[in-house]
Amino acid sequence: MYRKKSSILSAAVAAAMFITACPLNVLAADTNAGAIATINSSIDEESYTTTAAVVSDESDEAATVAGAGSVFAAGVAEISNTDSNADTDTETEVTIAELCGYENLGVCNIDSGSLNVREEADEDSEIVGKMSANDGCEIVSEKDGWYYITSGSVEGYVKSEYIATGDEAESLAKENAKNYATVETTTLYAREEASADSKVYYLLGEGEKLEVIEDEGDWIKVEVDEDNVYVSAEYVSVSMELSTALTMTEVKYGEGVSDVRVSLINYALQFVGNPYVWGGTSLTNGCDCSGFVLSIYAKYGIYLPHSSSSQSNYGTKVSASEAQPGDLFFYGSGGISHVAIYIGNGQIVHASSRKTGIKISNAFYRTPITIRSLL
Repeated sequence: MYRKKSSILSAAVAAAMFITACPLNVLAADTNAGAIATINSSIDEESYTTTAAVVSDESDEAATVAGAGSVFAAGVAEISNTDSNADTDTETEVTIAELCGYENLGVCNIDSGSLNVREEADEDSEIVGKMSANDGCEIVSEKDGWYYITSGSVEGYVKSEYIATGDEAESLAKENAKNYATVETTTLYAREEASADSKVYYLLGEGEKLEVIEDEGDWIKVEVDEDNVYVSAEYVSVSMELSTALTMTEVKYGEGVSDVRVSLINYALQFVGNPYVWGGTSLTNGCDCSGFVLSIYAKYGIYLPHSSSSQSNYGTKVSASEAQPGDLFFYGSGGISHVAIYIGNGQIVHASSRKTGIKISNAFYRTPITIRSLL
């Protein structure tokens, strides 16, 4: 449990003492003197948006007093809503489940592989999604050994024996919940250091969700694949979350897509949820990004080197609009350092990082350097 404590009376008294101690001439400072509004029509350093800035020569003292007054007013308001025992510390309890937004939390407790989410409470029913170990879900109802759950965008039935509940679910959530930063602007710079003057490593797309490594106030340190980079806190929202189920969205294949491409994609998707291992080539025990690609392609008679940079020299270059399922997307900063397989509908499957393993992502979660067709 997380515990929050507040001593309302002492905070209000401290604020009142601060106000009393302030010199009269400071309290009377002119808070509106010399305000100048300027418009910055250039592109913002951290996102492609035009911003307006207000510059003021208002004194720091006036700003300090205004802030103290706000604290004092807030303290008075809180006191008016408390009982006669206001100087007693109040205590509230918040569970990890509540922090993650769940009312009836369930956590997938399988040891390996994935758990099928089915359309009906029947093992022969259609699979509509897959859960990995420690994925969270909202348990809606129970039926004959099955739970009807919602997890991310997936709704359906899972065998109840593979879902932890109650204290066990809370314990698993406490161990596995992470803070994520979600990009809330069209394109966001990911920088090498926590500075607007630092080198831009990646361009991140709106809606991309990144694990938070450290919150440094104006800057958030996040992980993108195997790299730790910084993004402006102004353009992301941070929340605590558990990982959730993957939707088994039917891949739509356009005209001219070969049976080989269809087969390759279906084969690659079988390994989603398996581990990432640097230097590995095993689709079950662990592989890195280029190891994943070479192992998938080897099944179809195409043999590639164990290097994303070297793999980018194979095949024919195509544009994003021309990309078909099975084509390879290459990423990096200053050079190619990551590769993924396009699966259609603007998505890729790739061995992302040690923390996330083999997963499905938006193909433009960062800007691809080149796209190659080998099929």
